[in-house]
Amino acid sequence: MEEVDVEPATTNIPAVGAGKHLGFSWGPGDILLYETHYKDSGFSGASGSGCTFIHEVRKDEDIYSPILRKLFNESHHIFVGLQTIGDDVPSKNKKPQFVSISKNYRSVIRACMEELLQVAVSTKVAEVAMHHGNQVSILLAIELIWNLCEVLFIDAAPAGSLLLHLLDWVRLHKADVDEKAKQVLQIESPAEHRDYWDVVVSYVMQGRLEEARQMLVKQATLQPAARSMYKLMDSLLSKMPFYNPGGTQTLTEFDVKWRHWHEEVDRCLQDNSFASNKHLEIICKILVGDEDTLLEHKELLSTWYHFLVTRLLFCHPTVKPIELHYYAQSCMTMFLDSRSVPEPLDSILLAAFEFDIHQVIKDCSIALNNWWFVAHLTDLLDHCKLLQSHNLHFGSNLREFLLLEYASGLFTHHSLWQLAVDYFDHCPEFGRVYLELQIERVPLETEHKALKVLRICEQRQMSEQVRSICKIMAMRALRNNRLGSALSWSIRAKDAAFATLISEKFLQDYCIRGTFSDLDLIDNLGPAMLLSDRLTFLGKYREFHRLYGEKHFGDAAKLLLSLMTAKIAPRSFWMTLMTDALPLLEQKEVIFSAEQTHELMFCLEELTSSLNSTGPGSDRPMQGEDMEMTKVELLRLALARNLAMAIVKEGTVEA
Repeated sequence: MEEVDVEPATTNIPAVGAGKHLGFSWGPGDILLYETHYKDSGFSGASGSGCTFIHEVRKDEDIYSPILRKLFNESHHIFVGLQTIGDDVPSKNKKPQFVSISKNYRSVIRACMEELLQVAVSTKVAEVAMHHGNQVSILLAIELIWNLCEVLFIDAAPAGSLLLHLLDWVRLHKADVDEKAKQVLQIESPAEHRDYWDVVVSYVMQGRLEEARQMLVKQATLQPAARSMYKLMDSLLSKMPFYNPGGTQTLTEFDVKWRHWHEEVDRCLQDNSFASNKHLEIICKILVGDEDTLLEHKELLSTWYHFLVTRLLFCHPTVKPIELHYYAQSCMTMFLDSRSVPEPLDSILLAAFEFDIHQVIKDCSIALNNWWFVAHLTDLLDHCKLLQSHNLHFGSNLREFLLLEYASGLFTHHSLWQLAVDYFDHCPEFGRVYLELQIERVPLETEHKALKVLRICEQRQMSEQVRSICKIMAMRALRNNRLGSALSWSIRAKDAAFATLISEKFLQDYCIRGTFSDLDLIDNLGPAMLLSDRLTFLGKYREFHRLYGEKHFGDAAKLLLSLMTAKIAPRSFWMTLMTDALPLLEQKEVIFSAEQTHELMFCLEELTSSLNSTGPGSDRPMQGEDMEMTKVELLRLALARNLAMAIVKEGTVEA
């Protein structure tokens, strides 16, 4: 068995006694824990007061956060849209689409982050504020990693453009300088604010030289004697070249121009042009990329990767992607205390700068508390054809494995499970198997939800699951004595045996009440009545009643006779059918012909012979037996009278 990369975190279970033996049961996404009566020596009996609680340990708590649910919902739409980009589109045309999709993912992350921050600030409950604050920190880290992956892997910026993208990356995630600048500019004399020079230096280290020049103007007006010195600094800042990817200048021409500028700044430093002003001298040292000066301003840089980008800006502006890992490693070593252990975020970013995509995904899977980030990022990178060489030993590729894990977690939520269906749909190897197993675990609390699940199964031709759902709902309806709903579900399940059982219930109910319930359903069975003989009889028997009610006595008589002679009707129901024939036999007009009357007589004799064969040991009460014999006598009399009338009528017609 492969060793784990990190030791699993310990989860404390409240209200569990020390040294108690715990039992557990795995669920799709959760674990149930409970105390047992076992000790190390074996079963200890029921003595002692054990904990009466069952504890639910959730692997992923984020899916229960209302704000983060928006993240899952919005990213689902982006994911589905990404799957529609066809393989036939040339790669060069896909790249802008992939970058746009990546930015869409990041905008969703940022929107959730801002909403969480608002809640954290506005709430008065300390625990809630802390919880939301932690979630904001996690999302900040996620967006930072995603943005860097977008720059390095998805956009794959070349030398020259690469530094511009990295500058944007740092500026986006180091926005505290803008808040500080706002506070400085609010007072009447900004140049006298204690944070003034921190703002200027921060602007310079982020390559925001235009803002730095505007801030320096305010200081120059306060020191007329040093105006020439400030003018020289302004000239150096304004002359600093930045590469323009869309321009006509080649990278080599830009490099030559940048070196000339760098030599000019270095000359100013060597000439002690700013020796009388320590702040301007610091800025000059930063412009030449002096590492000691940069490291003296750790509190303004705050992170090693900010230090990296600033160092590249003033020392290696044409850095190639392949060289990044060297500078990243050296900057992290210089910036971090030699005694401190790098945080997981540091390791992830370093792996990204080393272009080790799989290590980034692996470290994120360990560090983050859910699969959302790694599943969506891996899916996007896979579409960019960056993960083709990496297959897992247990059957599926990395993309599919992470999507399956993420979607399985969604299935434990009462509403997010619907999103998981689309993720399974886009896992070609094991997605359908996972969906079949997971969808059977969805609790069917209402018919509305059952219909939702059923529609999903029917769209994917999951016939076994369709039958299972329909049977469950039919049985539930039958237990609640909702025969119409039960029959509808059994027809949908194409379960002939269950349809027969419910049809029997309908007929028993009719015998007791004398009327049918759920007439609309029975009247509109259509071809579904052919599912079983008993269902066919139920539909046809109801049709007989409808014809009789509409006074179509001839058609009603033919249908009633066919139900008996075709042996569709259950033998126990024959007496009811014969009784139904009585009103037709008593009509003034002859309804049954002589031949039909003979057939009815034959059926009656068959019925009476079966009644007589029951014998004296039967459980039928004497009163019920007398009543049935009375009915038989009445039927015989009615049949004899009808036969005579039919013979006379038919003989008269022939004459």
